[in-house]
Amino acid sequence: MIQKTLLILFILFSQAMSSTINIAGSSNINTVINILIIKFNSTHVNTKVNVTISSSGKLASQIINGAPYDIFLSANTYYPNILFKKNLTLTKPKVYAQGSLVYFSTKKRNFNNGLNILENKKINTIAIANPKTAPYGQATLEVLKNSGLYDKIYKKLVYAQSISQTVSYALNVANIAFISKSILYSKQMQKFKKFENWNDVDKKLYNPINQAVVLLTHAKHNQDAKEFYDFIFSNDAKQILKEYGYN
Repeated sequence: MIQKTLLILFILFSQAMSSTINIAGSSNINTVINILIIKFNSTHVNTKVNVTISSSGKLASQIINGAPYDIFLSANTYYPNILFKKNLTLTKPKVYAQGSLVYFSTKKRNFNNGLNILENKKINTIAIANPKTAPYGQATLEVLKNSGLYDKIYKKLVYAQSISQTVSYALNVANIAFISKSILYSKQMQKFKKFENWNDVDKKLYNPINQAVVLLTHAKHNQDAKEFYDFIFSNDAKQILKEYGYN
């Protein structure tokens, strides 16, 4: 009887000590976020971390409309600044990583000639994320315009709602797709080789993709959420992000 009582008390205590963090994350972090969570949970074993992945613009809209997220990991600084100005954050937007853009194909192609490959007559569909809601889509549009290619190939463009959907298009229907470099580190994508299936986009062609994080007002009484926010800037997190293609 005493043992049973102690067991019940232990369970109740464990439940009381556990907490939940709800993260809204831009699609490009889909590969790395679980690695970050595993590392965080090594010191926060009773903390459950839920992640909702979508385009930064859509997530910002959800937050404005009352979605109960604790942390917003955006693919740019623009959307976190909007939330900050609306008094929906506990912190100012702070850059935690810088993303990179690559162009990619499931078929082996000659990527040595750079972006001129997009003019190839055999390239009929080029997938990019929606520039209106996805920062990587905005960066792609900058690339196409700054390289002088947009007017030549715009009819080939196919727009996806997020970087994740852009990858789906690349794997199934598009000849070429512009995606975040971080996605190439997923198990599904590691088989594709540089210069055969993908290449880096010259960073001179687009503004830096500075990815920012904010702690949201919903996390006001959530100590673990505050600690995850701090963890994002730790040396451990920085090393993981670097290993997954971020600067």
